[in-house]
Amino acid sequence: QVQLVESGGRLVQAGGSLRLSCAASGRTFSRYAMGWFSQAPGKEREFVAAVDWSGGYTNYADSVKGRFTISRDNAKNTVYLQMNGLKPEDTAAYYCAARSNYGVSNTAYGYNYWGQGTQVTVSS
Repeated sequence: QVQLVESGGRLVQAGGSLRLSCAASGRTFSRYAMGWFSQAPGKEREFVAAVDWSGGYTNYADSVKGRFTISRDNAKNTVYLQMNGLKPEDTAAYYCAARSNYGVSNTAYGYNYWGQGTQVTVSS
């Protein structure tokens, strides 16, 4: 069992930056691949980024490549999403997810545990 708590979301102007954090409970954090997903009102949850158990492999949605960076610190049981060059269309609730597998997935169905989400709002 893994519990996930996201933080760092807030209102920011277009072009600005944010760093989201996701703190995980448990002593087996390094056994999980981790992902970030976004969900805007009235839309389905969408893949944003994922990182494998070691942090050595990452995957991104085309819409965020070159702007967002996912990373993890296994000693701190935390995964991060650095968001640069934010756009109004990035506005959404952002969810952290854990996958009971060392490798990544870019679909929501591939993840077993979810946080409650943190809201990111980008004003134009």
